[in-house]
Amino acid sequence: MKNLNRIHLSGLRAVEAVTRLGSLKAAAAELGVTVGAVSQQVQKTEGQLGVQLFERRNRQLVPTVHGLAMQPHLTSAMSSLSTAVATTQRGRDDALTISVAPVFAGKWLVWHLKAFNKLHPDIRVRVEATVDLVDPDTTDVDLCIRVGRGPYPGVNTEKLLSQRVFPVCSPALAEKIREPADIAKLPIIQDRGQVYSWRTWLDLFGLEEDILTEGPTFSDGSLCLDAAIAGQGVFLAWETLAVYAVQAGQVVAPFPQRPATGLSYWLISGRNAPMTRAKKAFGDWLRQELHASLGRAEGADAVS
Repeated sequence: MKNLNRIHLSGLRAVEAVTRLGSLKAAAAELGVTVGAVSQQVQKTEGQLGVQLFERRNRQLVPTVHGLAMQPHLTSAMSSLSTAVATTQRGRDDALTISVAPVFAGKWLVWHLKAFNKLHPDIRVRVEATVDLVDPDTTDVDLCIRVGRGPYPGVNTEKLLSQRVFPVCSPALAEKIREPADIAKLPIIQDRGQVYSWRTWLDLFGLEEDILTEGPTFSDGSLCLDAAIAGQGVFLAWETLAVYAVQAGQVVAPFPQRPATGLSYWLISGRNAPMTRAKKAFGDWLRQELHASLGRAEGADAVS
C-alpha cells in the first residue's frame, strides 16, 4: 500500500464520485463541498499520479482510459471504507440514522420529530432523505421507512399501517363540490410518479376515470399538494402527505372516504444488526405517532 502514501484520500474520493456520477455538480452534492473544491481535488490527484484522468470538454469532465480503469476499484474501495465506518456506529444507544423518502420526511416526519426528541432527548437522530433503497446491514443506516407492497427480502420488516388516499383542493374550489361526480368539473392535478390511480377512490362511487379533466402535472407529490393549496385543481393525496395541510386549513378534503391503495408503510432494519435502545424507542414512537396523527387506532386499516 506504499503507493497510497503520495495520494490524498480526499482526491481519490473526488475522482471516484465524478467518474461514477458523471459531473462535477453531482459529485459536489454527494461529497458536501463546492464544485470548485471537487475540481481542485481532481486536478491535484492527476498531478500526484502523473496521468490525465479526465478530458475537459465544454465544462464537462469525460473520463480517460486511466479514469475508467480506476473507477470500479475506487468505488469498491470507497464502499468498503463506508462499511468500515458504519460498523463503528452500530449498536449505539444514543444515535440513530433513518433513511426515508424526501416527501415523507418533509411533509410528515419533520413535523413530528420534535415529539420524539422531547421523549428521548438523549438520542440523536439523523435523517437521510432519499428514494434509494439502502441495506441497513452494510451501511450506517439503522432504520428505513418505505412505502410499498412488501415484504422485502433480506431484511427485517414491520408493517406500520396501510396507505390511504382522498381528494384535496383549496377551500375556494371545495365550494364547487357537492357530490363525488363534481370532481369532474375541476382540473385534476397529476402526479407523474404516482403508483396508484384515481380508480382507487372513484370505484367507491361507481365512477369512471374518463370523467376526469386533465390539470397540471408534476414529478413530485409535494409539488402536487402545493398546487392544490394554490387552487390549481384537485389532487388525490395520501394521508401522511396531506394531513398537516388539512389540519392547517390549507386544503379541504370534501369527502370522508379514504380507500386503501394496497401499499403500506414499512419499518425496515438489518437482519444482522443488533436491536438497540434507540431503534426500539424510535420504532415504538413511530408506530404510535403515525396512527395518532392520522386519527387511526393501531391496527385499524379498513376504509372509513
